[in-house]
Amino acid sequence: MKEYQTITEISGPLVYAEVDEAIGYDEIVEIETAQGETLRGQVLESSEGVVAIQVFEGTSGIDQNASVRFLGETMKMPVTEDLLGRVLDGSGRPIDDGPEIVPEERQDIVGAAINPYSREYPEEFIETGVSAIDGMNTLVRGQKLPIFSSSGQPHSELAMQIARQASVPEEEEESDDEEGSEFAVIFGAMGITAEEANEFMADFERTGALERSVVFMNLADDPAVERTVTPRMVLTTAEYLAFEKDYHVLVILTDMTNYCEALREIGAAREEVPGRRGYPGYMYTDLAQLYERAGRIQGRDGSVTQIPILTMPGDDDTHPIPDLTGYITEGQIYVDPDLNSQGLQPPINVLPSLSRLMDDGIGEGLTRADHADVKDQMFAAYAEGEDLRDLVNIVGREALSELDNKYLDFADAFESEFVDQGFDQNRDIEETLELGWDLLSMLPKDALNRIDEDFIEEHYREDDSEREVVEAAD
Repeated sequence: MKEYQTITEISGPLVYAEVDEAIGYDEIVEIETAQGETLRGQVLESSEGVVAIQVFEGTSGIDQNASVRFLGETMKMPVTEDLLGRVLDGSGRPIDDGPEIVPEERQDIVGAAINPYSREYPEEFIETGVSAIDGMNTLVRGQKLPIFSSSGQPHSELAMQIARQASVPEEEEESDDEEGSEFAVIFGAMGITAEEANEFMADFERTGALERSVVFMNLADDPAVERTVTPRMVLTTAEYLAFEKDYHVLVILTDMTNYCEALREIGAAREEVPGRRGYPGYMYTDLAQLYERAGRIQGRDGSVTQIPILTMPGDDDTHPIPDLTGYITEGQIYVDPDLNSQGLQPPINVLPSLSRLMDDGIGEGLTRADHADVKDQMFAAYAEGEDLRDLVNIVGREALSELDNKYLDFADAFESEFVDQGFDQNRDIEETLELGWDLLSMLPKDALNRIDEDFIEEHYREDDSEREVVEAAD
């Protein structure tokens, strides 16, 4: 290990130093200041004679008299099953006053790419307890399904609800003496405020969800450079629990916008040529390296499922961050400001939302066979009601047909009864589908043209007057 006192420049979060040997990309660096403080960094760029180092704790206190030591290894995450129940900072160090972590392994945070040939197709249901997700945009194991929100929306409350309620229901085909994989949540917070962090921790502790969770906290006043490391720490821990300890792991990352802002800040310090709206041109590749670490591997019982949360600047889904995220991931869940202003909890707009893998995860086994039909019919009926709302503003309800008025009533009831369930209510999939049938029964049978007739006969709820007519006819 060589030690240098050859710092030539300090620019934002970056330190430049002259060297006389080959230094590897991503190599870990220790910088000892003149005051005796030791800071950690990572080699961001290495060329002949000069290296650029990004300092995790910030460059305050570093001057040209500081010593630079290259450790000859990349950054690693100490992993063990005992991480469950612990709270760590954005660099993976405990901040919960618990004991030091005694790792079983130390794994490279960059991770190993999953061989596409070895990937197992995601098609098994994860129950979040949120009807607008489970019923309309189902999450499956191994999927990456982001939540698109905007500033001031309750995406944090939705994230806490999912972290608290998410579970993998028991497989029906499993024998009684065969144990299924356990479920764990890894929560990675990047650039959130201390108030949000306190809310998250209070909720985790109040509900007992912390026992099956690992929490990584990077706060708004922590160095931006640390934000680029946090999701990699999270995903390394998730891969260890999933593929070596057979857990089904749900990873929640919030807020990916803060992560991308950190990339832009570092890019500006390196004087890189910017891409769209000032973000680095390699941001797509960088995000893909994170999102593609979700999945299942053949021969392994565990899985990694991701729910990244991002706040769209100006509520604009054409902004580079949601735009690139949408290309990489398998759908999106929209948190809608209009529904939020109406008081719906959670304010999920199901119409622009999408889960591309939903059809492979529903319809058999743990979800009822009528799930796909119910979902399709509710989508169609709600979309029809939304269109008629615009027409009502012009001609009034009196000018509409009886069926059109029923679609309007359905749209209102769908929002107030199906979507609006509160952040503390946990609905299983049976309850969600029963509620769906209650709503669809507001429409006449002949309007349910997307549902198999056998399902209609089994589940359709006739009102009392219709039931009396049918019974009299019989």
